[in-house]
Amino acid sequence: MPTDMNDYFKKKKPSGNNNSGGNGGGKNFENPLNNMPKGLPTWLIIVGAIFLALFLLKPYTIINSGEVGIKVTTGKFQSEPLYPGLHFFIPVLQKVIPVNTRVRLITYTNDASPALGDRYKGFEGGLRKNKAIPVLDRRGLTVNIDLAVQYSLKAESAPATIAKWGSSWEEKIINSKVREVVRDVVGQYTAEQLPEMRNTIATAIQTKVTEKVDALPNKPVILSSVELRNIVLPPKIKEKIEEVQAAKQDVTIAEQEKEKAKQHAQKAAEIARGQAEKNRIEAQGEADKIRIEAEEQAKANTLISSSLTRELLELEQIKTQAKFNEALKVNTNAQIFLTPGGVVPNIWVDAKGRGQKAATVTAE
Repeated sequence: MPTDMNDYFKKKKPSGNNNSGGNGGGKNFENPLNNMPKGLPTWLIIVGAIFLALFLLKPYTIINSGEVGIKVTTGKFQSEPLYPGLHFFIPVLQKVIPVNTRVRLITYTNDASPALGDRYKGFEGGLRKNKAIPVLDRRGLTVNIDLAVQYSLKAESAPATIAKWGSSWEEKIINSKVREVVRDVVGQYTAEQLPEMRNTIATAIQTKVTEKVDALPNKPVILSSVELRNIVLPPKIKEKIEEVQAAKQDVTIAEQEKEKAKQHAQKAAEIARGQAEKNRIEAQGEADKIRIEAEEQAKANTLISSSLTRELLELEQIKTQAKFNEALKVNTNAQIFLTPGGVVPNIWVDAKGRGQKAATVTAE
């Protein structure tokens, strides 16, 4: 400690005794610096003062992954963000605001079940639940639309975004655009049409919200997805739609039964036609067989007829006479009458029985 400081505290020390009772019995004043080592180097005191200032003023900050820092100097935002790592600033004159650039999620629903990020307030956890969006349909009936929107703050333009839109940029950029688009798209349809047009509506909402967000200067937000989760209809409309769906289902079942019966009838008709075609083919085949046999027989008769001559017939008659002569050797009582020309069958008469038998003997 410098000698001048020691002299100062010595002068302040009371001169009275500890045992003296005068002047209210005051206590001895002790110099608090007397306990410090004497002859402490000046440089060590300076280093200690610096460390004490660093501890108390903390002129540095650490930016984590998934964040960027915005350095503010005397109220003015720097245009370049601070990326993850250790950064220093001048206390009192400067400060660093960390901003979350991770993917965030806003759900619009009336479901009362707790969400993972309910323990966070506002947007701190990157999760936020809003009430379902009430929309008037084309006839003025109120329907509620459940949505889920995923997005993130663009790191490169984060300082300009916060400077322009403030800390409630999500409400101004995302929430307002989503509600505007949902009301415009859903309001074009009646409540009964919404379930049937669900895919068309979901695509239109996704496209239009993306267009509106991307149209902002510097594209401050990266929009990942806009998902249509549910369309909550008024109870009466829901009951009416269910009745219509049940009627359509009955009609569909009837149409299916009708189509099934039609297919069975077509199958039976095909079988009948096939059987008739089979019978026709078989009959045609049989007729063709008879015709072919008759034609062949006629050809044979024609050939036989053309080959017969008088001399051949006389020869055959002689052969026949020879056979009868052989038969008479066995049956001596028989009488045979031969007809000339061989046209009328020969008559065989049994002399014993007086019976007559007609016999035609043909040439072999």
